Amino acid sequence: MTPKATKKIISKGKGQKNDFNDAEAVQRPTMKFVATKTAEQLDLQALHRVRERLVSQRTGIINQIRAFMLERGIAVRQGIGFLRTELPTILATRTEALSPRMLRVIEELAGDWRRLDQRIDGLSGEIEALARQDQACSRLMTVPGIGPVISSAMVAAIGTGDVFSKGRDFGAWLGLVPKQISTGDRTILGKISRRGNRYLRVLFVQAAWVVLVRMKNWERYGLKSWIEAAKRRLHHNVLAIALANKLARIAWAVLAKGRAFELTRTDDAGVRPA
Repeated sequence: MTPKATKKIISKGKGQKNDFNDAEAVQRPTMKFVATKTAEQLDLQALHRVRERLVSQRTGIINQIRAFMLERGIAVRQGIGFLRTELPTILATRTEALSPRMLRVIEELAGDWRRLDQRIDGLSGEIEALARQDQACSRLMTVPGIGPVISSAMVAAIGTGDVFSKGRDFGAWLGLVPKQISTGDRTILGKISRRGNRYLRVLFVQAAWVVLVRMKNWERYGLKSWIEAAKRRLHHNVLAIALANKLARIAWAVLAKGRAFELTRTDDAGVRPA
């Protein structure tokens, strides 16, 4: 077998699963395997999966309410908070734009929304309580932008993080690294791969946006110089992805090294994450 053919089988064995490729790839020393999860991790992961499904259902209901009202000329500013505030007033006004039947439909959807809010709040409270009791989650919550939901989801997914040898591997597993399109001596970076754990990837991107909008905390976490330099050369959406990757790598280091996030003073670079 030629080296070129061997390389092809390894690549297919990692990315395109079937019995032949699996049997070939399992013999390769570079192959990585999923760590066995503990019962506590499985329980915590189950809570996150149920919560994710309920949040998705709530989003669908909100979008449906907006669509029904927009078809009848009633527009509400984007954002769940604005719709939550204005919907009771719209329903109480009994405007002619909404027929009695449509009012009943929207009221029933609003009731479904309230019930989902209660279930989501209950699950979020349970997840937060478990995160506060777990030392690894408590350490992760010292990383900027990371709270009980992200920290517990990360612990449920990778445990102590020892399945990855470095933070970049964890970022790649989340799908937060760009695809490389190389030709000759040129390396072209494309969009992020979006491979791996979609749920955690979305959470880290949300955490990055939280950090970006809280500008007064940049200096406190040692991210001000990095963010300001990146803002000059990156679109704001690309900046959020880059920051999400950086936060993921910091979070992996905190988890793998077993210590809280802290800042280290350096003579040449000022303040940087340890």
